[in-house]
Amino acid sequence: MKKYLYTLTAVLFLMLNACNKWLDVQPKSQVRDNDLFATESGFKEALSGVYSALTYEPLYGKEMTFGLMGVLGYEWDYQAMTYDADKIYQYDNNLNSLNRIDAIWNGIYNAIANDNKLLQEIDGKKDVFQGDNYQIIKGEALALRAFMHFDLLRVFGASFEENPDKIAIPYYQKSGKDIEPQRSVRAVLDLVIADLEAAATLLKADPLVTGKTITSLDDNGYLLNRQVHLNYYAVKGMMARVYLYKKDYTKALECANEVIQSGKFKWIDPANLMNKDIADLTFSTEHLFALNVVRLNTIYENAFTSTAGANIFYVFQNTYREYYDNTPEDYRYLYLFTPNNENNYLLNKYNQLTNTNWPAAYRNKMPMLKLSEMYFIAAESSAATSISEAAGFINELRAHRGLSAAQIDASNINQVLAQEFRKEFIGEGQLFFFHKRKNARNIPRASGLDLITLRGYKLPIPVSEFSNSSGRVDNR
Repeated sequence: MKKYLYTLTAVLFLMLNACNKWLDVQPKSQVRDNDLFATESGFKEALSGVYSALTYEPLYGKEMTFGLMGVLGYEWDYQAMTYDADKIYQYDNNLNSLNRIDAIWNGIYNAIANDNKLLQEIDGKKDVFQGDNYQIIKGEALALRAFMHFDLLRVFGASFEENPDKIAIPYYQKSGKDIEPQRSVRAVLDLVIADLEAAATLLKADPLVTGKTITSLDDNGYLLNRQVHLNYYAVKGMMARVYLYKKDYTKALECANEVIQSGKFKWIDPANLMNKDIADLTFSTEHLFALNVVRLNTIYENAFTSTAGANIFYVFQNTYREYYDNTPEDYRYLYLFTPNNENNYLLNKYNQLTNTNWPAAYRNKMPMLKLSEMYFIAAESSAATSISEAAGFINELRAHRGLSAAQIDASNINQVLAQEFRKEFIGEGQLFFFHKRKNARNIPRASGLDLITLRGYKLPIPVSEFSNSSGRVDNR
């Protein structure tokens, strides 16, 4: 591993397109690093750069949400031919697949490197921060490191259900030349949890926790808009997600309940969906954490409109109806899809509306963690001890989607969870991970493909890692 370049978002975008190795650093970069981390504004800029690096199409702007992960989860009936190999989980001999997979590995590890550089510098510069900014910026950086490593594990590692001791990915906690060894699934999860615990402690200074009123006059409004940052409750939500993955249902339920009971995140108001010109299509009030994707309008146009051509994603009418149990009272059935001329249905969740009255709070949002997921986690975590409690969580979510209560018992709860999960997270990249976490042999609608035999749940580590790094183990 070579040293890394820490600059503005434009350069981070170039980093995402690096081929098979970390970017070289020019001799001037150390001077730039010293300048960048000499002031509080420099740390803010560096943290913003890490968030920004995640928003481009090779990562969460497309492939880690509705693109590759959507294809692997069989969310779409149609997607570009470049995903043909991915649809049958044959990654190894297809250049399109390998390029996408390499970009995920390299892009996220590059972002981790920049994040680690910030963390490496911050403790020695406490005196440059005002108010609670040291705790909050460091807390977010730790949370980001955990968030990124956990998703790398979900993409490249075995699930905990499959084998918690299987060798998976390296966990980088510092920047520099050293190559970190791959760690087991269990070891990566323990490091993720440790970073999240440390982040949560620091983020108790978050205005969402303290209740401190922030205005644009306070530090130019830096601590406004906490939902586009890994705030305290987003960290707790991540902990719930990670503990569920680790099958620690007690702690998963505890963390999910802390978010639910905080009352900080409000269910979508159906009145904010009915006017299609100013609708809150991503249900932004429910976001624990969303990325601010400034190119989302272009991304949407290139994937979910007639101008996308062969690159379009859509579902057939029958699939659309089956997804939502043909229940037109479901808000998502009513408002989140639009039929095109061929009577296929296009997701308009990411449509960037042009009405001048469309609230800024709804714009450019790519949801990463939502209130609804906390209800699913709470339901699954409590199911072993109380089916009625689990059913209560599911039915509360259904009520906030315009649906009546479902009849849920021990015989059908897993089926209900899977169906409700699919309804909620289409286009967000979570369905594939839902089935992977359970190590399910088959994914619904995947034409009977056996993902365990095909090793479909573990994407291959880039070949360059084996040629440039000693001791790498085939993760598959």
